[in-house]
Amino acid sequence: MIVAIDGPSGAGKSTLGRMLASQLGLLYIDTGAMYRAAALAVIEARLETSDEAEVADFVRGLKIDLEGDSNSLRVKLNGRDVTDQIRSEAVTKSSSVISTIPEVRRTLVNRQRELGESGRGAVLDGRDIGTVVFPQADVKFFLTAEPEERAQRRFEQDRSRESVTTIDETLVEINTRDQRDSTRGDSPLVAAPDAIIIDSTGLSVEEVFQKMLKYIP
Repeated sequence: MIVAIDGPSGAGKSTLGRMLASQLGLLYIDTGAMYRAAALAVIEARLETSDEAEVADFVRGLKIDLEGDSNSLRVKLNGRDVTDQIRSEAVTKSSSVISTIPEVRRTLVNRQRELGESGRGAVLDGRDIGTVVFPQADVKFFLTAEPEERAQRRFEQDRSRESVTTIDETLVEINTRDQRDSTRGDSPLVAAPDAIIIDSTGLSVEEVFQKMLKYIP
């Protein structure tokens, strides 16, 4: 079984993806973490994200893996555990930029398909899972929420990591990311025609989780 979860930043994709994978006994694939790992490598190599050809060629040579179950997922970059490093503000901003580069997306989409097809099935979350990565997914969800609520969730996550970002700055970043993701030419953020759309505004994680379970065969 392949379960696709798409949606904008702060919609709860990762949290709910982990919960579903654990409940269903499936592999959990956090595709956003893969873009973050690539962004970390680009930063460490001191490449200019404006040079799309160089970045794309560099990313093609990376080995990005996800190891562990849904509750202890570790992200490996060329064999090195970078699970903690990829959550910095600099990586977040860089991943948002490089994810708009078509060749970078194609490279990572191929890797995501390899992972999803390699075992017992998977739950994947991202922004183009149900439309590009696995358009034949058994179940497709599109999670969303009002920008202000998504910004509050992201702010709380960042604050737990001792980030200095304010709630207003987080809202601006959320809106900027929404605009960039939904208008990019390659794999834009959009709900698949057959996706189950769930607006989680005002709902708890458990309430959304129970809604999603009702659609799992």
